Amino acid sequence: MKAVILCGGFGKRMGKLSLNIPKPMTIVSGKNVLLRQVETLKREGITDFIFVTGYLGEKIKDFFGNGSDFDVSISYFEETEPLGTAGALFKLKLKEDFLLVNGDLIFDFDLKRMSDYHRKNDSLLTLFTHPNSHPYDSTLIETNKNGVVTAILEKNRENGFCSNLCNAGISIVSPRLLEMFSFEGEADFDRDVLKKAIKSQKVFSYKSPEYVFDMGTPERLKKAEIDIENKLVFLKNLRNPQKAVFLDRDGTINKYKGFISDPKDFELIDKVAEAISSFRNSGYLVVVVTNQPVVARGECSEEILELIHKKMETLLGEDGAFLDEIYYCPHHTDKGFENEIKELKIDCDCRKPKPGMIFTAAEKFNIDLEKSFMVGDSLRDVETAVNAGCRAVFVGDKKKSPSEAMFFESLYDFAVYLKNKTDV
Repeated sequence: MKAVILCGGFGKRMGKLSLNIPKPMTIVSGKNVLLRQVETLKREGITDFIFVTGYLGEKIKDFFGNGSDFDVSISYFEETEPLGTAGALFKLKLKEDFLLVNGDLIFDFDLKRMSDYHRKNDSLLTLFTHPNSHPYDSTLIETNKNGVVTAILEKNRENGFCSNLCNAGISIVSPRLLEMFSFEGEADFDRDVLKKAIKSQKVFSYKSPEYVFDMGTPERLKKAEIDIENKLVFLKNLRNPQKAVFLDRDGTINKYKGFISDPKDFELIDKVAEAISSFRNSGYLVVVVTNQPVVARGECSEEILELIHKKMETLLGEDGAFLDEIYYCPHHTDKGFENEIKELKIDCDCRKPKPGMIFTAAEKFNIDLEKSFMVGDSLRDVETAVNAGCRAVFVGDKKKSPSEAMFFESLYDFAVYLKNKTDV
């Protein structure tokens, strides 16, 4: 697979740092961003690169040459006039799927996982997507259950509840996608290609917790340097085992009001957003696993449940927190409810205390369960932890806490404990 890296931006947000160099040549922890990208992708098996250059592009060419000094092959497409983020792609006329990368990103990810997902779905375009800490001012992606991208929600969208899912600036592109359009000059990838391509239902979201970070401002550059020095960038590659905090929902994240069937009844517990951010800062993925028998009972449709979860993500995002994934079990074996959904009245593998949801997450994200925690407010959650091979944490009423679980009054208290421990 070839990698096409877009290197032609002016880097206006970088201020004085990009006055005399193109933005991808910005030094981060002693090495320019573009070289970091080449080295990372080379480790993932890519040795053939095309750099799309513009502003001060000669400085990129002077540094990299034909790539032989870096044991890769590099060719150049030099824009003599601005072609936007997509115009050059139509002139390259590539015949095979290729990786498209923004030149201002610091990243490390398992390319094989992403390319396998792309091929399995026979995708025209696969977007690397992830949640972020500021969804309220980000363009967001909407998908269906199968990962098909269904809508793009602009930054200036009207108020409402949205899943926290952003386009990270990395994608796998099929030549079949480009054949659907005809551009001779400037074209914007999001406006002119992506928005129109989603109508094909062959644009997919590859959601991953791996590290992809736009270092496009001085402040973000400093954060990237810290993350590189702490080896966070490398460690979040899913080739490496991850550790996770699995969270029950009702009574752990939101105030317990029985099983909720209306978004207006969803209310976060105090300091939950701070706790979730703290888990992430301590190097843990954060995954919700929740039983929702209201679906099988016919008391809440899956569409309404999804809206409740969008509210959860929206409220967390307003406080700078986000979840890596949400899993729910809609099943329930008890019968006799007036509007029950018969096909959901089954003895499944996902309803806690069975560990199915945790095992699904562990396979998807390469999670080391022995180094992970399951946190909840019921004996069922503790049993789930035992069945999954996680460490159990009970929050809430100490009188109800079983002996095999660690006890904390709240999720925030556990987050403080975890932050201060060095042996977990």
